[in-house]
Parts: sequence; C-alpha cells; structure tokens
Amino acid sequence: MVTTDLAKYNNDWYKNSDFTRGFLTTLLWFICNRIFINSYLPLPVFIKIRILRAFGARLGRGITIKPMVNIKAPWNLEIGDYVWIGENVWIDNLGKVKIGNNVCLSQGALLLSGNHNYKKESFDLIIKDIILEDGVWIGARAVVCTGVTCATHSVLAVNSVANRNLEAYGIYQGNPAALVRQRTAATE
Repeated sequence: MVTTDLAKYNNDWYKNSDFTRGFLTTLLWFICNRIFINSYLPLPVFIKIRILRAFGARLGRGITIKPMVNIKAPWNLEIGDYVWIGENVWIDNLGKVKIGNNVCLSQGALLLSGNHNYKKESFDLIIKDIILEDGVWIGARAVVCTGVTCATHSVLAVNSVANRNLEAYGIYQGNPAALVRQRTAATE
C-alpha cells in the first residue's frame, strides 16, 4: 500500500519551468485577475482582452468573456477566434491550454491541466496540456482533466468529466464521460 507523505512533496522543477513567470509577475497577475477578470465589474470585453494579452495570453478575434472567469496563468493560454467563455469558468492552466476557434465553455466549466500522482508517496505534481479543437462545446460545470484533447466539434455534457480524449463530433456524458451519440447537423 502507498501512503502519502506531503513533507516529501517538492515542485521546484515546476517553479523553475517555462510554465511560470516569477513571483512578482504572478502576484501582479493574481491581483489583476481578481479585480478585472474574476469579478462582477461590468468591464467591456476589450479591456479584459488587453489585460490578458499584457500578461502573455495569445487571443484571437471576437472572444466573449463573462464575469467571474478565473485564469491561473495567462502566459499558458492560447484562444482562437469567436470563443465564448461563460460565467464562473475556471481555466486552471498550470500547463498549456489551447482553445481553437468557435469553442464554447459554458458556465462553471473547469479545465485542469495539473494533477497529482496519488501512486507516489511524495504526491508529485503532474502537468499536461489541454487542447480544445475547433467547435468544441464544454457544458455547464463539466470538467476537462489533465492531458485531455477534445477533438473537433466534440461535446462534453453538463456535469460530465473528461479524463480521456474525446473523439471528433462525439457527444460525451457522465463521470467518467462516455460516448452517448454523434453530433449531427439539425434537420429542421
């Protein structure tokens, strides 16, 4: 049996990696995030976009960012064109998060690029990129886990958890998310 000993936890490799930007930049970002992005201040989206770009986010055109969005590290974020980010979305991007064009992140969606290795006594930090390809829809309160790629136009239903890659045009539901049907064009 494995026991956890958090006294042995060490993520110095992460603190010194390309994923981080140093103490002062991170502190300044946390303050700006809380005031301008993760708040109910009725700021125009173009101001939020300028702030995110100032901290290294690569952002396309026509992005919508609703109130109370939380982004851990904008320097690890790339967003394409015409992306909707709903209220209370949390992009916990310790690693890289790449979001394609025409993606919808519904209210309360959570993207987790970091996790811990529960099999190791030291509970090591695991960082893997998340990729949401063009046309993906992440439903309200759905979770995309570390290292998952959601292929083009896949859907993760409300309250579902994607801990494995989603196939193109697949609609996934549950915890863990399972393929329930294919996304097809409307016939009306």
